[in-house]
Amino acid sequence: MAFSRFALACGGLAVLVQLLSLVGITSAANVAVYKNDKYVETTSNDGKSLWLRDTRKPSLYTQNFGDCDGNSLINVTRFDAAYYQDNMTVLFHLEGNTNVANESLMLYIGVYAYGEARFDLTFNPCNAQIYSLCPMNRSVPIEANGIIPVSQSDVAGIPAIALSIPDFEGQAILRIFANSTQTQVGCYSAVVTNGATFSHPYAVGSALGGFTILAIAASFATAIYGSHIPTTRTHYAHSLSVLVVFSVFHHIFYTGALSVNWPSVLPAFWSNFAWTGGMIYSESMQNSINQLIGSNRGNTSIVGAAGSGSAAEGLGGGYQISQIYKRSFQQLFRRDANSLTGYLASLRSAQAEEFLAKRTLANTTDGYSWYGVPTKPGLPLPGNFSGFAGTLAEENIPASNAFMTGFLWFLILVVVVSVCVAAFKWILEALVKYKKINETRLAYFRGHWIGYTKAAALRTAVIGFFMIVYLAVFQFTYKGSAGVTAIAALVFLIFFVGMLGAAAYACYYRLRWGHYEVKTDRMLIERSKTLGFLPWIGFSIESRRSEKSRPRSSIASVPCWVVHYHYEDTQRVEVHQDEEYIKKFGWLSARFRRTRWWFFALWLTYEFVRACFYGGAAGHAMTQVFGLMIVEFIALITIIILRPFEGARLNALMVYLLGFSKVATLALSAAFDTRFNLARINTTVIGVVIIVIQGILAIFTLIAIVIGAISSYMSVTRDREVFRPRKWEPYRERYFAHLEKTAPDVPPVRPPTPEQPKEPYFRVASVRREPKIEDNDPDNINPSSSRTSVAPGPALGSRVGSGRPSRANSLWSPAISNTNLPYGARAHRTSWSTKDFNGGNEVQHSNLGSQLLSGDRMPSKPSDGSPRQSYQFERMRTPVRSPDSAASLDVRKSRNDKGKEREAPLDE
Repeated sequence: MAFSRFALACGGLAVLVQLLSLVGITSAANVAVYKNDKYVETTSNDGKSLWLRDTRKPSLYTQNFGDCDGNSLINVTRFDAAYYQDNMTVLFHLEGNTNVANESLMLYIGVYAYGEARFDLTFNPCNAQIYSLCPMNRSVPIEANGIIPVSQSDVAGIPAIALSIPDFEGQAILRIFANSTQTQVGCYSAVVTNGATFSHPYAVGSALGGFTILAIAASFATAIYGSHIPTTRTHYAHSLSVLVVFSVFHHIFYTGALSVNWPSVLPAFWSNFAWTGGMIYSESMQNSINQLIGSNRGNTSIVGAAGSGSAAEGLGGGYQISQIYKRSFQQLFRRDANSLTGYLASLRSAQAEEFLAKRTLANTTDGYSWYGVPTKPGLPLPGNFSGFAGTLAEENIPASNAFMTGFLWFLILVVVVSVCVAAFKWILEALVKYKKINETRLAYFRGHWIGYTKAAALRTAVIGFFMIVYLAVFQFTYKGSAGVTAIAALVFLIFFVGMLGAAAYACYYRLRWGHYEVKTDRMLIERSKTLGFLPWIGFSIESRRSEKSRPRSSIASVPCWVVHYHYEDTQRVEVHQDEEYIKKFGWLSARFRRTRWWFFALWLTYEFVRACFYGGAAGHAMTQVFGLMIVEFIALITIIILRPFEGARLNALMVYLLGFSKVATLALSAAFDTRFNLARINTTVIGVVIIVIQGILAIFTLIAIVIGAISSYMSVTRDREVFRPRKWEPYRERYFAHLEKTAPDVPPVRPPTPEQPKEPYFRVASVRREPKIEDNDPDNINPSSSRTSVAPGPALGSRVGSGRPSRANSLWSPAISNTNLPYGARAHRTSWSTKDFNGGNEVQHSNLGSQLLSGDRMPSKPSDGSPRQSYQFERMRTPVRSPDSAASLDVRKSRNDKGKEREAPLDE
């Protein structure tokens, strides 16, 4: 017998543990069925009568159910159970058939919530008034129903959050045993839920679809507007890439391809993104694929899931036949006399069999729709969310149909894109013909629409490259139908040879006129900031460090090799100015920087390796997780260093947000491996963390789509003199300036450093004045000359080493000078005298000359105490001149008051 839904999860499943415990069940809920079965009457806690709609939503209820035996002798077509908190009742329905002629049965029900057993009940259907199973006969259809009232004490263990938490993880298992052989003849598993879920594919999926269409339209508009190809490429490179949008969505959905035991919240959340991965359910398509596959649906357990229709003896911890059949109640009581739990369980079984209120079998025609249906062949058991099969189960798509489903929707997408481009061209032609638009409007696109159609189809192939390769490799691992596997091999070869071959040819076409050089260099690890304030780690190549606009401090460095390419044709234009290359390979290289135009080859290689790990290692969770962590970490570091996209938004979204989300998701997913045996409540918490990370990524992607649409609008209106709204005009100008700055992809020019005031590079501690010729002349002695002293020193007449100057020379101080010369001026010789030639003055000035020639210093400090810095000079010691040798240099000529020349000394 197969039970579909058995309401009781978390604590709600404990309802069936305590719910059939009819000890102490009184008038807590007196049930009366109204004559037209539309309302039921109940009594509230204060004794008042309440009328409740019969078709209201239960607090907990079961959904789809599946066969967990593989060879069940009983075909259960309906099983559901629902718990109503408002009137404290449990509703029960059972329906099915069998080919067994006559057999008495024993039923075993186990209810689990978050991996823990909440209910365990064994009963005889004859004692429970299920007469269609007493005994079971192929001539009598199996049909049972009833209402079980429960008391407040029976549901006291159910926490309030269990009735509202999204995607409550519960499972009900029904096992049927034949009394004659005491063996299992039927097993069915149903999932229990409260109706709250993260899965809203119609609402959330439709919203994501609307944003994606907006991104496609904005990107397409920038690609077709304008006739100057390099300018058009520049604006196209700064619109939001549809490849990046689908890379984000594919990352979110295909995380479910890891072969781990996911918590129920994650497959429900990922179902909102299933359409982006080509997993769209269509009844007619699935029926056609089933006909192609035939009966060979592969083995779901290979990819880590418990398949419906196959034996799963260990499900729910398994069972012990000795616990099912008991010799007698006395033997059971003696065996469990020391166990209060075993005693109460025996009482529950005995009393539950006696208390099943009669009720007609409700269905959708009566307004009751809170039940499920049997799962389809190939799907995992309800409540099992392991691997990619568990992720696809939310879409009702078997794992055996995954490749054909994704491939068919991909072909449909390529056709739709191509038809839309062609249709848009003919719509424009019609508008021109009827003079609705100018004849020159989008003239270049209208004249080259076939090339645009080819480029759009090829770009779609780039977007779907990871999806198709993964699904093909997954089909090889799954080992399903031979025909489907052959198709997968052909498609894999086409994409592998076609896409990677096209990327290789695109690189060769550009690089065929040059040669490579490999040089040793060092990679610098630097302190940096992201988003303007968050500490971050940056990477740069030492030989290119001068390109940085601002110097940064290096934390460490590692040796590396740098490949340099040298053009042999120095006259060749840059890649983004080469119109011929853009026409042929712009669908691959147009969005990347001038110096990173080849990044598409690296990206396709990276996507291929990811797809091989996801699909080829299916069923080996740790190989997938840790292998992909290494790949994603290397890719993250590489993309951070390269920053390949020309648009800043694309770099921020692809480099930081998407890369971080991939690494963090893989690290957290490792905890879901069954070998760690982590509690399901803890796995649910980790699952919610993953939802938060991927949800933030999705929100930023939607914001980027809106901003990209606005920037694309500015790009396609770049030729208009009047731009609306006018408030956006400053943003438009800044956007165009940003495009002009980033399009050349040259290192930023460091602004010149302003010159700082030059500080003195020396300090004058003292000045030594070399003597002139006249300094040795006795006639040049004048008290005013002390004003020309420039070096401090001891006063004239003081001895070297003396502590204070001699007071005998204080009259030489400039404070008592009788000259009227300005400060710092020197007196010249008045005239030359004949006495200078005959040495007549030698005797007269012998005392003064000897003083000058003795080397004594002049007084330096003003006697008036002024703060003016004083100086002194030191006379050199020179030998005394002879009268004959110096006479011509020691005198000047002058005239007396009678006008006659005379010889006079300088100090006359």
